[in-house]
Amino acid sequence: MKQYEIRQVAPSDRTWINNLLQDHWGSVNVVSRGRLYHADQLPGLIATDGGEKVGLLTYSINGAECEIVTLNSMRESRGIGSALLNAIESTARQAACTSLRLTTTNDNLKALRFYQRRAFVFASLHRDAVQRSRKLKPEIPMVGNDGIPIRDELELELILR
Repeated sequence: MKQYEIRQVAPSDRTWINNLLQDHWGSVNVVSRGRLYHADQLPGLIATDGGEKVGLLTYSINGAECEIVTLNSMRESRGIGSALLNAIESTARQAACTSLRLTTTNDNLKALRFYQRRAFVFASLHRDAVQRSRKLKPEIPMVGNDGIPIRDELELELILR
């Protein structure tokens, strides 16, 4: 598998991060479990290939839990997402976290497949949570990937032992 350089976000990356989040998430705001994150202001990891930025993972550490807020790869199926997950797992362990968590929506089948293949398991289902999330982030569309109505939030977890 190709090796990518993974580094912490630097202040000089903020414009690039803002543009990426706008393009891929429709906003720099991300809602997870009823909490509004300004993802452009979170700590993060950037994957580079020959100096080119090819991936971003933003996260939030709260106590013993590390939450992955966003994960983007500019080249799918090339190991960028996996490299970022390996790096955040190491970061979380160094911060004495006992779990990695993330929230996605019911339409995001690619993400559900990706994370489950990497040992994440379902932790919770929040029915109709996206309706409440739209109050914090109105730009969340009604219909998502594959024409699936976006309704529910699914939490996935990886226990760090």
